[in-house]
Amino acid sequence: MSRKYFGTDGIRGRANTFPMTAEVAMKVGMAAGVAFQRGKYRHRVVIGKDTRRSGYMIENALVAGFTAAGMDVFLLGPVPTPAVAMLTRSLRADIGVMISASHNSYEDNGIKLFGPDGYKLSDELELKIEQLLDDDLSSQMKECGDIGRAQRVEGDLYRYIEFAKRTFPRKMTLAGMRVVIDCANGAAYKAAPAALWELGAEVVSIGVTPNGVNINEDCGSTKPAALSRKVTEVRADLGIALDGDADRLVLVDEKGAVIDGDQVMATIGQSWHKADRLQGGGIVATVMSNLGLERFLKDEGMNLARTKVGDRFVVSHMRENGYNVGGEQSGHIVLTDYATTGDGLIAGLQMLACLKNSDKPASEAFRKFEPVPQLLKSVRFNGGKPLEDKVIMDAIESAKSELGNSGRLVIRASGTEPLIRVMAEGDNRALVNKVVTDLADLIGES
Repeated sequence: MSRKYFGTDGIRGRANTFPMTAEVAMKVGMAAGVAFQRGKYRHRVVIGKDTRRSGYMIENALVAGFTAAGMDVFLLGPVPTPAVAMLTRSLRADIGVMISASHNSYEDNGIKLFGPDGYKLSDELELKIEQLLDDDLSSQMKECGDIGRAQRVEGDLYRYIEFAKRTFPRKMTLAGMRVVIDCANGAAYKAAPAALWELGAEVVSIGVTPNGVNINEDCGSTKPAALSRKVTEVRADLGIALDGDADRLVLVDEKGAVIDGDQVMATIGQSWHKADRLQGGGIVATVMSNLGLERFLKDEGMNLARTKVGDRFVVSHMRENGYNVGGEQSGHIVLTDYATTGDGLIAGLQMLACLKNSDKPASEAFRKFEPVPQLLKSVRFNGGKPLEDKVIMDAIESAKSELGNSGRLVIRASGTEPLIRVMAEGDNRALVNKVVTDLADLIGES
């Protein structure tokens, strides 16, 4: 069945434009409310959001749908995506909802759904909700006396802060460390600085003044230049940049250099491997992770399992094959000992623990391997299916032959934007640049 509403990470689009309208959001609440009601107890849903202005519209529409379906709603306000996943389990809710478009600009918004176990919904459940969205659900809505209640809860943010702090090694503190945290003017603007300060760090915060339209604007994990400047300005030991919903991070060392998700996974994987904590014999990453990471893990006696791009594919492989460390080069880091989804704050705390244990500056402690030359270009297209064009298909095969066994080529359509992403890597930098540039130009002209 083709998908009309759900993409690779829930439902996402430009706010007030299909499918990200109040009408669709209300139907999502109604459909999910119908799909998740089992038994005769009072059913619960928790709803969190980031700081986009359109979050008010989507939140109220979801409340209307869920309460009409007879579910009691707990409104968390601005909280990180992983907090919604955690609180769904903690509050014994039937479903969790995060209103966010993650790293996108404020014009977009999205709806992410979690099951009662705190994991993102399976394809089967998403398809069930897809079918219900286009049905007439009026006959399945509740009578007046059975309509659900809604209440706004404030203190549950601190449950998440305490939960995150408990993942930091016992008897270790961040005393004596200066940390810059960039919250992208997003969902973690309260939680992340509070957790770091309570663990003893001297905290310098940026990106903590959301106004509804500045989320991810020249800040956060996708634009770490501001963090780099601040780290060098205040001579911090480490900088942590989260994205709009705080389920991913990138780091900046004391010199202002960016540390991506591959180096984070290498650091945590090596640390847990040495401590005999690593499960699955290695880590799970996507096809976008650098070949240097794969070589490093092999030299350290670990394997690298690759999946399609998307943290849900990473998590699925981890659950099916017994891994407890996985993630993406972009900064989604999943540590299933603690969380059911990517968590930028928890990953940052694990990296701070590694930094404390290393007795080295971040520029040395977190440079685990030399990345193989890699280039990624995103090409915007206006409809059609460029990757099914025969000229482009032939050019892709020719490029793969040029790279041979010393490199990799990955071309994929974005699941959230009208973009084709062209990535190549290999030991020959000039060849990598040529392959990516030629293919990107060809796709752009199609």
